[in-house]
Amino acid sequence: MLWILLTAAAAPLQVARNALQRGLVGDAGPWGATLVRFLFGLPFSLIIFAVVALAVPDAQPHLSGRFAVAVAAGAIAQVSATAALLMAMRHSGFAVATFMQQSSLPLGAVLGYVAFGDRMSGVQWSGLAAATVGLLILSWPKGDAAKGVLSGSLFGLASGLAFAVALNGYRQAGLALEPNHPIYSATASLCVAQTLQSLVLGGILAVTRPQALRSVAASWRQSLGAGFCGTAASACWFSALALAPAGQVRAVGVIEGPIAAAAGRRLFKERLTLRQIIGGTATGVGVVMTALG
Repeated sequence: MLWILLTAAAAPLQVARNALQRGLVGDAGPWGATLVRFLFGLPFSLIIFAVVALAVPDAQPHLSGRFAVAVAAGAIAQVSATAALLMAMRHSGFAVATFMQQSSLPLGAVLGYVAFGDRMSGVQWSGLAAATVGLLILSWPKGDAAKGVLSGSLFGLASGLAFAVALNGYRQAGLALEPNHPIYSATASLCVAQTLQSLVLGGILAVTRPQALRSVAASWRQSLGAGFCGTAASACWFSALALAPAGQVRAVGVIEGPIAAAAGRRLFKERLTLRQIIGGTATGVGVVMTALG
């Protein structure tokens, strides 16, 4: 049951990373804040992988086209998902955006059904419907703020879809690299993904928005904290995905929602309305039914 402990540890670490990243969006922009997660997290990823590699000296990684495609798809999707999540937080608030991100499981289920012919039970389809209703409640805008809330909801849904792609990509990458040593495979995949993300996104920003890179460098202390929390969370997520099906991992990961709500209220003075509480609860119940049904 190690995967349950890993997932439970990943949720608060991810909330902490999101909170630190949100504070960087103003100066560095969403893409600069996204880069922080990968660039400043890479040294910690390499340290974690070195420790794991020493613990399992008999691991035999198998580099293949399947691994390359899967880790690249996961890396690109994760970058897009992180940027979309940060934009959703700006428009809809910290807690609501985090709940909207939980759409990654229902959207991933639909994607698997359409693209790969995955079968779902009646309970899972019911959970998908419940999650959809919850997301509609969360995203339905008030008349006086329709444009801003709707934009935040769309960014949140985009984040959920991209995270669904990343979730499956990283799981496939881990299984392709070294299936006999899942934690070794997970941490190795994390290092490859973060290296690719740092090089590509850093290069793009160096050409298009050098000011964003200067802002990231100037706030290196906060960036280092976000990088550490992001790497620790990703290491836990990757390892859990290597040990258990993605649906079960995401079901336990729903605890991120109430943690984010508490953090949003304490750190950003955000208060959830009754409608948002109902919507978030329906979304969480739907996600659990979709995962475990």
